[in-house]
Order: sequence, then structure tokens, then C-alpha cells
Amino acid sequence: MAAAKGRTNGFAIGISIAVVVVLVALGGVVIWLNNKATDAGPAPKSEILNTDTGALTYGGGKDVVAVYLDFQCPICNTFEQQYGEKLEKAAEDGKITLEYHPIAILDRYSQGTLYSSRSAAAAFCVAESNPDKYLDYAKTLFANQPKENSPGLDNDQLIEFAKEVGADKAASCITDEKYVKYPAAQALKHEIKGTPSIDINGKRLDLQKNGVAQLEELIN
Repeated sequence: MAAAKGRTNGFAIGISIAVVVVLVALGGVVIWLNNKATDAGPAPKSEILNTDTGALTYGGGKDVVAVYLDFQCPICNTFEQQYGEKLEKAAEDGKITLEYHPIAILDRYSQGTLYSSRSAAAAFCVAESNPDKYLDYAKTLFANQPKENSPGLDNDQLIEFAKEVGADKAASCITDEKYVKYPAAQALKHEIKGTPSIDINGKRLDLQKNGVAQLEELIN
């Protein structure tokens, strides 16, 4: 119990630090997202995609847990390491419906290469061509997460990781950056101001207060 509490507190502290940074830059981010999301581009098609919400969906439990993530976000990486397997298990056991929303709000930290948008777009490409490989691909992107303020991974690297998880068919979609506008548009649509953002049954959790405890109570 003590160890679990320590992990929870550690994550909450990390969230607090991240939120401070997000709030400082929020005004510029909102303007930037509005400009960027004017044209959302084509929407992905996948058997696991909810076209109304843009979520990649797993399980069929009555409680819906929506996770909004940016593959360049370090705190999202921490969240995935701590809660990813628990969330997937809860979805498999029918406790929850798990929704993953790959979005882009951190493109400004990739030296002009739009890594947040490209990596999320690549994930949608994998979900479209090989829906059973999305979770593996997402884990691979987090395991190879570039540092902020670096160029990030190029498209050839994103394709190589897709091939490593068995999603070879996604290559041309990634090369063409077919869905590169979609992740930022989704961030704007769902009013995402920082990542990770977690909703339970449509209500956004306050991860600086009791939100982490609410999530753990639901999935443990």
C-alpha cells in the first residue's frame, strides 16, 4: 500500500510540474492550435476508431476512460509505464471501455519537424492498416521517445518501428503524412490544454488533486 501510494504521489508531483509549464505557455498554444487546426485534413478509418470522438477504442465496459496523449510528452510516457497495462487489463476484463486519443500539442518542441503531429499521424496509420498493432506501436514510440527540443524521429524511423511491430502496410500512409493535421485538430476539438488528460465518463480528472485516485479505484 505504501509503495503504491508513493508511486501515485510521484506521478501527481510530475503532473503538477508539467501543468505549471503548460499554463505559462497556454495563451500561445491556444492561438497556435486554432491556426493549425483550421483544416483537419482527412479522418483515419479503422475498425477500432470511433469516428465521432476520434478515439481508438478497446473493451466494452460501462465506464469509459479516455486518455489523451502526445507521443513527445514525457509525462505521458510516465503515465503509460505506470498505468498502460492496468488500463488494457481492465478493458480486457470488461471493467472499462478504454479510449486512446493520440493528439498533438507539442510540435513547437521538435525544431520545426512537427514530431508530435507526425508520430500521432503514424499511430493512426498503424491503427488503420493493422488495428491489432496500435498498442504495440504506441509502446514502441514511448520506448523510443525523443527529447523535447530535438528534431524527433524522422518518417523513415517511424516506418521502421511500424515494421518491427508487424504493421508493414502503414508505410505509405506514414510517408505521405496522410493524417498529419488530424491530431492537432482533435486536441482543439476536445479542448486539451495539457497531456496526459484523462476523462472518466466524459468528466475530466484533476490529476493534481484526487483524479489519480479515482482512476486507480476504477481500474484496480
